Amino acid sequence: MKKLLLRVLIITLISTVLYSCKNKVEKMNTDQQTKNNNSMSKTNKDSYQPGTDWKLAWSDEFEANTIDKSIWNFQVVKAGRFNDEWQRYTDSNDNAYIENNCLVIKAIHESEVHGMDQYTSARLNTAQKRVFKYGKIAARIKLPQGEGIWPAFWMLGSNIDENGGDTPWPKSGEIDILELYGSKDDGVIEANAHYADASGAHDMMGAASYKLKQGKFADAFHIFELEWDATRIAWFVDGQQFASMPITADELSEFHKEFFILLNIAVGGTHAGRPDGTTTFPQHMYIDWVRVYTRKGKM
Repeated sequence: MKKLLLRVLIITLISTVLYSCKNKVEKMNTDQQTKNNNSMSKTNKDSYQPGTDWKLAWSDEFEANTIDKSIWNFQVVKAGRFNDEWQRYTDSNDNAYIENNCLVIKAIHESEVHGMDQYTSARLNTAQKRVFKYGKIAARIKLPQGEGIWPAFWMLGSNIDENGGDTPWPKSGEIDILELYGSKDDGVIEANAHYADASGAHDMMGAASYKLKQGKFADAFHIFELEWDATRIAWFVDGQQFASMPITADELSEFHKEFFILLNIAVGGTHAGRPDGTTTFPQHMYIDWVRVYTRKGKM
């Protein structure tokens, strides 16, 4: 009888321990799922405010089913044309499309070979359709990552001969709101401005970098802003200014004319390094929205 009671007691204890362990594991799984959900919620939360001095002048929220071609041009460019880059830019829906109210730019590796013309991507611009002079130009973007990956959100002078104008680069001017070089650091973006000096030769502000306190720009959406007026250009990430350039000098006349917006992912290139076996494909650049604001009381 004692042996029977002892066996019952042992079985009861084992069942209690197993039940307790199961509950603990289930709670851990639930807690982890909650953590994941909260992280995703935090990642996708958009609480952006431009500031009380600004009013919305134009935006694309990407809420349609397809990319609005009355706004965006697809540049079709062969591999190697720009900076010895390895991708070719296409107008294919495989490389640029709307998904979950985001513009998605997708870089695809088409073979097992790393080299010229083994990748496709997209380069979109608003040339001849939406051009801007001064204001706040902003976008909410989740960037790609990896060795040799080079995404950008930037602007070119609307008079550039590449897109229907009559002025060669750099006399047309270029403003890089953000560039990320995966071969350097996936947690760092750079800003820059390019122009022609007094002799007509290429000159630039020089790259100014912003580094996340932790993680990578591929982990979450971030707000990238450019504030531009008759006296200066300033760059911001998530509301924090990290670079500024005065533009009152005579040789900086490019920055007092209209510019258009560009979004793209380059693969490789003389400035970006090359993809290798560590680089995963496809890579995606998610653009939640692009907006342009003007200061209140000004046209």
